Amino acid sequence: MEPPVVPALPKYSDLSPRQFAFLEEHFRTREDLLLRSPHLLAALTKRCADLDDDLRALGRNVAGRAVSWISRSFAARNSLHNVTLKLQNLSLRTFPQGFRSKMLGEELPQLAKQLGQIENIRHYIETALRLEALIGDLEDAVLCATSRHSGAMFAAKFSNSSIATDSEPKQEKLLQAIKFMNDIEEVLISIVKFQPQWCNILKCVDTRVDKILGVLRPQVLAEHRALLVSLGWPPKLLTSKIESTQISSLPNPLVLMQGNKRECYSHSFVAICALQHLQKRREERQLNILGRKEYSMQLWAIDELVSPIASRMEYHFSKWADQPEFMFALVYKITRDFVAGVDDVLQPLIDEARLVSCSAKEAWVSAMIQMLSGFLAKRIFSRLAERYKEKHSKSEVMTSWLHLIDLIVAFDKRMQSLVNLETCLFLVGSERFEGLSKGISALMIFVDRPDWLKLWAKIELKDACKKLKAELKDERAWKTDNKTGPALHINTDIDQYLLSTREEHKAPFIAEFTLKIAWQLIERCQTMPATFPRLQFIRSAVIKFLWYFFEVLLLRFKRTEFSPDNSNDDALVRLCGLINAARFVESKLQEWSDDVDILEMRIAENDSNLHNKEESIDSSCFFGKEITNLSELETNWLMEIISFILREFENLSWEYVQNKERIEQKQATLAPATMDLVVSSDFVEALDVLRSQLHVLKTSLNPKDFLDLWRSVAEGLDRFISCTTLTNEIQFSESGVSRFETDMQALFFIFQPFCARPQAFFPCIKETLKLLQMNKEGIKQLQVVLSTGENGIKCLHPCGISHLSFDQVDTFLRNRKFETRYLQC
Repeated sequence: MEPPVVPALPKYSDLSPRQFAFLEEHFRTREDLLLRSPHLLAALTKRCADLDDDLRALGRNVAGRAVSWISRSFAARNSLHNVTLKLQNLSLRTFPQGFRSKMLGEELPQLAKQLGQIENIRHYIETALRLEALIGDLEDAVLCATSRHSGAMFAAKFSNSSIATDSEPKQEKLLQAIKFMNDIEEVLISIVKFQPQWCNILKCVDTRVDKILGVLRPQVLAEHRALLVSLGWPPKLLTSKIESTQISSLPNPLVLMQGNKRECYSHSFVAICALQHLQKRREERQLNILGRKEYSMQLWAIDELVSPIASRMEYHFSKWADQPEFMFALVYKITRDFVAGVDDVLQPLIDEARLVSCSAKEAWVSAMIQMLSGFLAKRIFSRLAERYKEKHSKSEVMTSWLHLIDLIVAFDKRMQSLVNLETCLFLVGSERFEGLSKGISALMIFVDRPDWLKLWAKIELKDACKKLKAELKDERAWKTDNKTGPALHINTDIDQYLLSTREEHKAPFIAEFTLKIAWQLIERCQTMPATFPRLQFIRSAVIKFLWYFFEVLLLRFKRTEFSPDNSNDDALVRLCGLINAARFVESKLQEWSDDVDILEMRIAENDSNLHNKEESIDSSCFFGKEITNLSELETNWLMEIISFILREFENLSWEYVQNKERIEQKQATLAPATMDLVVSSDFVEALDVLRSQLHVLKTSLNPKDFLDLWRSVAEGLDRFISCTTLTNEIQFSESGVSRFETDMQALFFIFQPFCARPQAFFPCIKETLKLLQMNKEGIKQLQVVLSTGENGIKCLHPCGISHLSFDQVDTFLRNRKFETRYLQC
């Protein structure tokens, strides 16, 4: 006969004092252990069975009493309902008026209020009893699932032993416990929605469930870790020397799992996912964000895979503090080697756990990035931030910091390439979709460290300004490289003014270089997970850099010698370059403001500033202030050019407008039709300088601003010539009218390359010529009509006079002189 199997004694460290005293009482010697063990085991087994019977009997008794009370509660409710119906059907006409008023106004509302209170109490008691029953079932299931004496919950070794047999019901009990907690959560969510005043019952239930989770979750995670170790996770790093381009492939224990081991790991993974889903529901209820769905890439089960890898990788990271590129290479290689296996093995388990919108691949990549980010924040960036405070090491820190950012940006792109975004396209429009690329980034370091974010922006700003200063040292940076300037010809194509490229704006190279640096700064922070830190970085680095460039433009304008005494066209060309640069930057900033990511940041910024009374200049445009500033600069500089041209024209044509004899003198020999008139000699220089200036501006200025410029110049010349002619009280003779018309036609001809009918932009001069060309009878009739007063003004419109005032027309008509010999002809 084989000796009985003696179970292995537990370690003394695992026994409580009470248990130790119990063993000492029954097993004083080794012989007692052999002789009394079977009897004591039978007695304890019977005692446990009796206690279980008593517990089940007590549960049935409690359930019976609850059902009995509920049945009586239903009966009472039916009785009250019948009373209510009888009161409704009772005719009140037989009662006196005062009694009916009292019943309708006081007693019935009180009765209805009391009935409502009774109904609320009944509903409260029913809910409390239901929660009590669910919590009792939960505690029983957790007790069975976490009992230590019957083996591990998820056994890693499978055979015919009792451990494998006991693990299956423990798994079922665990899943049953999670189901009970989800049922409890459903009841609590209903309370939050419809009975928020029941805060005491919410606190009580949350306290009890928290205690249960405090026991259940650590044990489940601990057994999951033990299971991973038994599977050979994490794999060893096979290479002793890691290079950025050559790292040997690593075996994936998840793919190598077979049979019972695979099934055991699957149960453990699903249980952890179910616990995480439950925890997320509880947090949403407690934070009162019910109904809001957010895409989450963090899974507890994936974190358990990454945690042991991180502990091994930190050993290598500590040796590569001065060679961070090796860290990024190692993390990328391990992530790439395991991403396919993780997706193939774990994604079906995530789907089985019904974790909607969760991806094993994104969770794996995100967890690996978080692991690296944690090390960089703890060991690298913290040290650089401290060293930056030392003056002698600032330059070195800036170089190291920017090098790290370059590595992070390249690393993020490589890691994002491992993620198949097509699997999550169906989420767009149905849920709040932040975008995977913004969640998978090592720049998450700066999300929780605004001081480091501010320092990063400061370093980037200094580096950008340094690059710009170096470029400004070369005067060729202000060249436009327009080898073949546009000819002075009429172009009616509307696309002429739809500018997009630097060449079309005729902007200098420095403007394109500035925009390139600014956009690179924007792209460097685009993968940052949170919107507000990205907004802060752009405001602190990109916007300040743009304003620095605006100061450069303004300083160059102040250094430009722009005066009537300077006849050189270089000042005009230089100023046109500044206007073109401002116009090109303005158009690009407007284009950037329409970008989806920048629009998202603008919306977030507007939401955060709703409490402020002051509104931004342009609430719909991210770069609104910058665009407005550039527009003001362009307008001011265009007005400078226009004022310069008009002042110089006025100076050069001063003798012409003051020479009344030329217009008033009579022609004694020839009739106007046979006169071969030329442009007045004292008007030629002004016209020639004007033509030369417009030609330079046409060649140097962008088409949109040149269109506004020449029209404004034409308007100014029109007013100047009309006013001076009127002010000087010139007596127009027949020959004087012809000479004045010839001079004005020469002026119109200068603007002929810019439009088909330039006289349309000189309305006052055109109407003056029309008045001067009228015959004597027509002038007399018009003077008679004008003498009637204000009604006479209406007669000017049929004559085509709409820009000259009443007094101006009257003055021109009075100063018109006719010669007798011309009238005889």
